[in-house]
Parts: sequence; C-alpha cells; structure tokens
Amino acid sequence: MENGKKLFIGNLPYSVTSDDLEAAFAEAGTVTSAQIVTDRETGRPRGFGFVEMETDEMAQAAIAMWHEKELKGRTIFVNVARPKNDAPRRY
Repeated sequence: MENGKKLFIGNLPYSVTSDDLEAAFAEAGTVTSAQIVTDRETGRPRGFGFVEMETDEMAQAAIAMWHEKELKGRTIFVNVARPKNDAPRRY
C-alpha cells in the first residue's frame, strides 16, 4: 500500500494546532509529521490537515482510533491521503 502512512484529517476545529494533532495521533503510534493546512492569504486554518505515521500499521491504528471520533468538540474524519495528482482539479 503506497502512501498508506500519510493520513488526511478532515472537519478539524479551527482551534486545533499541529501540536494538538500530533499529540492526539501519537496515541496510535509514532507520528513523523503533523500539519494543519492554512489559507495562503489569511493564514487561518482551513479545517483539515495531514498526519504521517511511522508505519502502515500505525496509520491503520490511527484511522481505527480517530475516524468519526470527537476532537475538541467536532467529529473528525480520517482517511489515507490520496496522492496530489489523484485529487480532482479545481479551476
């Protein structure tokens, strides 16, 4: 499973930081990176982010632990991130 270690995290509360995300997902295993995506112009969080786990197994554990669970008052969605070229292009 290629790219199975990188996870897309959606519906994040705007108050969540990259550190919060890393701490939450560390419960499922070793987090190699965690980032909240921000708007280029305003710098505000866009409500989603990415977490990369050390192994595919840890990524699967993180999905099982966090998908459709509550983080800081919002139900988040966790899936394996798709490579950028698979995403539909917006014009």
